[in-house]
Amino acid sequence: MDDLADNNPFSQVPIEITISVGRARPQVKELLKLERDAVLALDRRVDDPVELWVGDRLIARGELEEMEGENAGRLAVRLTEVANLKGGL
Repeated sequence: MDDLADNNPFSQVPIEITISVGRARPQVKELLKLERDAVLALDRRVDDPVELWVGDRLIARGELEEMEGENAGRLAVRLTEVANLKGGL
C-alpha cells in the first residue's frame, strides 16, 4: 500500500489540518468586553482529546504534547484514534 501512495501524484500535495481543542460560545456583549489577559473558557478540559480535521471531515483524535529536543516548546499531537478512510472514526 505504501508503494501506491508513493507513486500517486497527489501524495506530495500539502494539506492543512486543523486541530480543535474546544469551543466557546460567548454572547456578543461578552466578546466585546474581552481585553488583554481575559480568559475565555472552552467546553473541554485540559486532558480531553483534541480533534484533527481536514476541511469538514474529522480524521483523527489525539493528545496534545510538548515537543523536546531542538523543537522544545512547540506543540504536537500524539494520535490516539485514526479514521478509517472509508467509514470515519
